[in-house]
Amino acid sequence: MKLDILVIAVHPDDAELCCSGTILKHIALGKKVGIVDLTRGELGTRGTAETRDEEAADSARILGLHARENLGMRDGFFQNDEFHRLEVIKVIRKYQPEIILSNALEDRHPDHGRAGDLVYDSVFLSGLPKIETLVEGIKQEAHRPRLLLQYIQDRYLKPDIIVDITEHMDKKIESIKAFKTQFYNPDVEGLQTYISSPEFFESMIGRAREFGKSISATFGEGFTSRKLLGVDNLFDLR
Repeated sequence: MKLDILVIAVHPDDAELCCSGTILKHIALGKKVGIVDLTRGELGTRGTAETRDEEAADSARILGLHARENLGMRDGFFQNDEFHRLEVIKVIRKYQPEIILSNALEDRHPDHGRAGDLVYDSVFLSGLPKIETLVEGIKQEAHRPRLLLQYIQDRYLKPDIIVDITEHMDKKIESIKAFKTQFYNPDVEGLQTYISSPEFFESMIGRAREFGKSISATFGEGFTSRKLLGVDNLFDLR
């Protein structure tokens, strides 16, 4: 299946927290969007890999994703090396997206920045025909997306672009709450963590309000880019 947008996230729930409003907006516009999670988040203090699998599937239904899969890399220990780059190249060539959204290039969690660099390198290498990849014995065609953006995570980074997600904020929150073991939920027992506090959840909403205010909207999601972004028509900007 060819996707218009492929979101690559190192942990299940990264995409929901940081860019699910953008996902919902583009699905509503008729675009095909999917998520590839690199790990199962098995090192998370709360829940298990199995509960994260179930929560990711529930969120996928809420978002209306056209595809979601997990590469099963080792949470906390994957590397930006040849093996892992080839795995990411395979999914880029499989889905042939026009746009990729990936983890922040620097953040509180070391997996985030490492994953951001892994995807950045893999996007370039995926366009090189001399790098051969096989899936079920069939050679894949080289493919390089035309745009790679990084979503902004826990640490504040100045965005290069902000997407108005006002109409989709309620559904974004619903998709995040699908991860019942991870975020604030008084019905779930377990050790309290940085992300399970009600304050963390409120800070996510506050960030969306801050980004929205910057573009005269109620809610927004911000993205960074390592390359300059161009536009055909100045009247498309606000």
